[in-house]
Amino acid sequence: MDSDLTTIANIGPATARALIAAGIPDAAALRRIGAHEAYRALLVAGGRPHFIWYYVLEMSLQGRPWNDCQGAEKAALRKRFDSLVAEVRGQPLTGIEAELDRIGLRRS
Repeated sequence: MDSDLTTIANIGPATARALIAAGIPDAAALRRIGAHEAYRALLVAGGRPHFIWYYVLEMSLQGRPWNDCQGAEKAALRKRFDSLVAEVRGQPLTGIEAELDRIGLRRS
């Protein structure tokens, strides 16, 4: 499946397919709704939450290298990510789930 989503840095064919399946058909739609709402759509569509994927999407739309996210910016994005995951799931993450999610290992 070809998509202009892959013209955005850091978005490859697998991510493009996931975005399309979540109702984001092209780069214009992704830019219009932004990384946070796009990630919400991915979660609602059944995607597994993974913080790295969240901030890579944010960096991609800013035209920055995926690994440019660091320090206070990364911490702020982590809070937004955790809040989004909890909102989509309808409950806050606690205990072992919160810790496994923090390190990117928790199953959805």
